[in-house]
Amino acid sequence: MQDFTGQKVVVTGASRGIGKGITLAFLKQGATVIGVYGGNREAAEAFQEECSTYADRLQLHQCDVSDMAQVEPFFEQLEKEFDTIDILINNAGIRRDKLLALMDIESWQQVIDVNLTGTFTMSQKAVLLMLKQKYGRIINITSPVATMGIGGQTNYGASKAGQIGLTRSLCKEIARKKITVNCVSPGFIDTELLDDLSDEQVKAYKKTVPMRRFGKVEEVAAAVLFLASKEASYITGSVLEINGGL
Repeated sequence: MQDFTGQKVVVTGASRGIGKGITLAFLKQGATVIGVYGGNREAAEAFQEECSTYADRLQLHQCDVSDMAQVEPFFEQLEKEFDTIDILINNAGIRRDKLLALMDIESWQQVIDVNLTGTFTMSQKAVLLMLKQKYGRIINITSPVATMGIGGQTNYGASKAGQIGLTRSLCKEIARKKITVNCVSPGFIDTELLDDLSDEQVKAYKKTVPMRRFGKVEEVAAAVLFLASKEASYITGSVLEINGGL
């Protein structure tokens, strides 16, 4: 595994699911992690307690990534404390599934705001800090829905496709500054986000996966750590699929 001792990592959606796994993976490899969570303070406090071993290298902050009025002071505080950051993981995401013909504008806008606008706000502020040291890694957690589509997820699919477009454009703007921008695209991963699926749906979805199983959070985290490493310096604008062959 890569050594991230001394590196500062910002992870959004850090207290649950894939974000939690990514945060733990970086902590185990020596990084200082500044985790961002949206509104579930109870989950954040439980995670902070779970990570008591890494208490000196883990901070958790509540911040709505879709709201620049909250993102700006968050990064101002980061700059005061750390001067710059090395890695940003844009993992925060929500779903509001509904058929397009029945979808209300709020369900559309909330998903776009958190998943896509949140990637923009966090990346914009992170880039400004990374430019100070002419080094950085930005990794956006997208989804196979961006390219293959799933009925009832037009809002989610649009937001995830937008992340890929943002990634491929942004990487061209900052590649000469030794800042890479990539996507990791997890398929069905065994987290609490799948808890709302019925047993029948679980069986049906597993049948669509050539490996006939859901992925593990640790498998996603390993891919993220690789793209965040110094060894991945010539990889930018890519989408790494972690989906069991979907």
